[in-house]
Parts: sequence; C-alpha cells; structure tokens
Amino acid sequence: MKIHKALWFGLSCIGIVLAMIAFLTPWGQLTTGHIGLLMLALIVVAIMLGFPTAFTLMGMGVLFTFLAYYMQSADAGRSIGQTLDLMVQRTYATMTNDSLISIPLFVFMGYLVERANLIEKLFRSMHLALARLPGALAVATLATCAIFATATGIVGAVVTLMGLLAMPAMLKAGYSVRLTAGAITAGGCLGILLPPSVMLIVYGATTGVSVVQLYAGALFPGIMLAGLYMIYVIIVAKLRPDMAPPLPVSERGVPLSPEAKTLAATGYTRALTGMVAALFKGRRNRDVPFGFLVRNMATVLAPLAVTVLLVAVVHHGLTRPLVEYEIPAELQLGSGGFDAGGFDSGGFDSGLSEPPADGLAEPPGSNDPSPGLMEPPGTPQNPASSAAVEPAPEPAAAAANETRPAPTGFWIFAAICAVVLAVFYAALTWARLEIFKMLMGSFFPLAVMIAAVLGSIAFGLATPSEAAAMGAMGGALLALAYRRLNLPVLRESVFLTAKTSAMVCWLFVGSSIFSAAFALLGGQRIIEEWVLSLGLTPIQFLLLAQVIIFLLGWPLEWTEIIVIFMPIFVPLLNAFGIDPLFFGLLVALNLQTAFLSPPVAMSAFYLKGVSPPHVTLNQIFLGMMPFMGIQVVAIFLLYMFPGIGMWLPTVLYR
Repeated sequence: MKIHKALWFGLSCIGIVLAMIAFLTPWGQLTTGHIGLLMLALIVVAIMLGFPTAFTLMGMGVLFTFLAYYMQSADAGRSIGQTLDLMVQRTYATMTNDSLISIPLFVFMGYLVERANLIEKLFRSMHLALARLPGALAVATLATCAIFATATGIVGAVVTLMGLLAMPAMLKAGYSVRLTAGAITAGGCLGILLPPSVMLIVYGATTGVSVVQLYAGALFPGIMLAGLYMIYVIIVAKLRPDMAPPLPVSERGVPLSPEAKTLAATGYTRALTGMVAALFKGRRNRDVPFGFLVRNMATVLAPLAVTVLLVAVVHHGLTRPLVEYEIPAELQLGSGGFDAGGFDSGGFDSGLSEPPADGLAEPPGSNDPSPGLMEPPGTPQNPASSAAVEPAPEPAAAAANETRPAPTGFWIFAAICAVVLAVFYAALTWARLEIFKMLMGSFFPLAVMIAAVLGSIAFGLATPSEAAAMGAMGGALLALAYRRLNLPVLRESVFLTAKTSAMVCWLFVGSSIFSAAFALLGGQRIIEEWVLSLGLTPIQFLLLAQVIIFLLGWPLEWTEIIVIFMPIFVPLLNAFGIDPLFFGLLVALNLQTAFLSPPVAMSAFYLKGVSPPHVTLNQIFLGMMPFMGIQVVAIFLLYMFPGIGMWLPTVLYR
C-alpha cells in the first residue's frame, strides 16, 4: 500500500507540473523560481500526508532540478548528469562533516541513562522534597522531566516513562486528567530545548550557527520555561484544589533508620548539630556506629564543599589577570555574529551560489564543505591554515600580570550562597536528611554528568564531539553503577542509536539536496525580494517569522521546520540586522509547539499509548493547550529581555 501511495503521489506531482507548464506556454512564462516555490508547497503537502521526510526531500529535489535543467536545455542526457552531480556532491559534503559525530554519541548517552533506571528514584525523591508545595506531584513531575530530559534529550522516552510512573500516582491522588497530561507532555518536551539537545545540533548544522553558543544561550530560556510551567501548576493548585489536591500528611513522611531515630531521641532535631554532638559523646553513644556518623556527616557537608568550590572557581575566573589580544581586522566577524560572506542565499553551504538571471547555475562543486558544528571559540578548525594566516597575538603589557579586584556582583553572589547554606542547614531535620540522601543517589549523579558535559563545552575545554564522547562514557558508568549495564541493554541502546543517527543523517542529506535545488531554481531569491519589498521593520519581520514557525508547528514536526524553512529565513536576517544566534533561541522556544500541537503532537500519542483506557486523546490535547500559551509567554519574555538567552554566550565567547 505504501509503495502504491508513493507512486500515485509522484505521478500526481509530475502531472501538476506538466499541466502548469502546458498552461503557461511558451516555456519562458514559467520561471525556475516558480518551480522552486511549487516544490516548496508540494514538499509540505507530502510530509502532511505521512511520507518519510528525508526521502521526500531528496526525491523532490532531484525531480524538480531535472525538470528545471530540462526546461533550459531540452537535453535529457545533460539534465540527468547535472542532477546526479548535484545529488552526489551534496551527499558527500554532508557525510564528510566530522562534527556530526556528536549526534550519535549524545543519543547513545541518552539511551544508556534511560536504561539506568534512575527516573523512578528521581521522581520519588523529588516528590518528597517538594511535598509541601501546592500541586506537589505535578511540580515534581515537571522537575523530574526537566532533569531527565536534560540527561537524555529523548522526548518519547521521557514522556513514556513519566506516563507509566507519574500518571497513575497523579490520577490516584485526585489530579485532573488534563493537568496530569499537560504536565507530563510539556515536561517531556523540554528535552528538545535544554542542552545537550539534538534539535540545537540540527539547527546549528543547518544554519551555520555555533552549536556551542546555542547550548550556552538555550540554558537559561529552558530553565525559565520549566519555571513558568511550575508556577502555572502552583497557581492552578492554589485556585482550584479540586484539580490538584494537596498531599495527605501520611504521604509526606519518610521512614528513619534506627541510628537516626536514636540520635533524634537525644533531643537534637537538626541533623547537623545532632551528629556533631554525637561525635563528641564517645562511649555514651554506643548505639550509633562511628561509621554511620562519618558517612552521614560527609553527606551533610557535601553542599558546603560544593558551594565553596563553586565560589572559588568564580572568584578565580573574575580576578585572574586580563590578557588582551589584538585581532586583525580581516579576521574579525561581522556584527551579526557570523561571517555573512560565508552564508549564501541557499542557506546551507557556501557551495551554492545565486543563479544568474539568464539561466540556471551549474551544480555546486564538492570542494567547499558545508558548515556543520562550529568548534568552541579559540579552537581553529584547521590549525595548519590558521597558523599561516593569523599572526601570533601579543598580550597587552599593562594587563599581563595585574590581578583584578572582585566585582561587587561576586560578593552579592557569595552572600546569597551563604544565606542559602544557612537556610539549608537550619531546615535539615532527620527526615529531610533521608530525603536529601535519596536525592544524592538519584539527582546528583545525573547533575554531575550533565555539568561535566555542558561545562566542558561552555568553557572551551572540549568540542561538542569530545564532550559527547565523555557523556556517552558517563552514561555507561551510571548504568554500570546501578547494575543495569548488560549485553541486552547495550545491544538495544546501540541499535536504537544507529536507527536514530541514520534518520538524522539521511535527513541532512535530503535537506542539503533540497536546499541546493531550491537555491539553484531561484526560489530563495523570489522570497527575499518579496519580503524586502514589504518594507518591514526588524521587529515586524521577527514577529512574522515567529508567527509562521508557530503555525507550522501545528502540522509539521520540528525536524521538517528546521531543515526546510530555516535555510529560507536565516539569509534574510542580515538584511534586518538580526543576530542569528538570538533568532535561533526564539526558534528553539517556538519549536516546543511541534510536540504539543495537534494533530501531529507526538508527545500526546506517546502518552496515550501508556495511559489508562479512560484517558482520551482529546483530554490530552486540551491539557496541553495552557502549556502552549505559556510557551508564547516565554517567547515574549525572551524577546523583551534578550539577556535571558544572550548574556551567557556574551560572557563566555564575545
């Protein structure tokens, strides 16, 4: 059936094209630019009909390129040769991009972490830690989804696992079906925004924006979006207790160990003071082993050690001698954040050129590699060539050995850390110590792995590919530590990684061929001329682009939106003076709608597959609608306060 369906669709496309050609005879009345626009419309229709995106992109690109060349030369043999040249060169340029190795490594890390069985312990510990908040179960669900989505980045896995784990508990506690479904689906979709996100890698590789800077820029918007979700749930729980009933007191407690009960019976209600006193009691405290005191004291003092280390690192970074370098004018980038000369109208690589007015351009050569993931600033892509062009920088003599004083903001940061520690230890009862130990066994291993991966990328210690390799090893070590690493788990993780990576790679190939054909046909030029003729201001263009992307998120997935439409939007940014990094952050927030908007909302179908029979798909869709509204609020906040996304990349790289 699928073969017959594809055949009929292909024949219908050819018939439409031939009918238009016959209607607009002679041939000159139908320009190649119109052919490109027709190709763009048909690709959207084909994807909405359910055809595979990657192969549909390749098929459309090859078909319409052949028709355009044949319209120019009327030589079928030459047209076939030019079309095949284009296909081979674009495929080779994509597959030789070494930076794409980070995609399978990050995916492999996600599947291993998923199979380490941490999510159940994480949800339980977050549930107990947030038990006093209104809507505690929904807030714990969102927090668990955000943490686990950051570690895995696999939307389907997070939504499915949380549907199996959190949905029965929330429905049993009397939570509304809509609020339950909305919290699980919205929280699970955070994995496509929070780094390390495969979506950001695809966007960076498609548009030529540095993935390192995208990771740094998407961190705070992702945290902001998760925080807005939690605030909404808390407000709903306060105003409508029937939708999110408070947890009974019986479910907020945690059993104490015999040693903790013995220490609590001595009159010390706080864990830190009780253990310090027990260490000096000697023989009068024979019921509590010394090893128990040492282990728990180390656990209690761990936040203090981590905070002191963090403050010391920040102090060193802010007060170390400032070294200034002279950058030659010819090596400086433009104000838009990237070299505009290296990005052509095709939006995919510098091999494409604008077609001449009197005919079609030849297929682009294969010598120019497509811009994939950028290495962290300061790390040259080609050291040999860079050394030949860039002169050795000389530091300024005045700032070479001078230690800078710590700014006022650092002391404010240190004071806040001290206050947080004081509140933490003042509130650390014996029961909360047990909850904190549960968090130490579930949350902190993931936090350390995520911080190591993202920190090494953000501070320029490793490229995305190197950090992804370390993350994959960290995922394997986590699975091994929790005794979940065995041959079946490893085999399944490798198989799913290969399947996902193959899909992404073929998607890149299809996008490359489609973008090259679209640029050669002149479709990009027609769109640019039309948009520029509207006389839009930068604000109006930005709003128009985001509205179009928001509407496209209803029928299409984020992969189709990025690989098809981003090469059309990004070349226009330079004309309006918009930073492509900032535009990418807005797009990343906006593309959350692709997983939350019917009829293609995949997260709804993931959740429906593991939901009880009485939960309908319409209830899940209705539950997602308020969270879509929150996404619009997040986009507005990011637009009004660009520092939310641009501050960290500016501090680290500019």
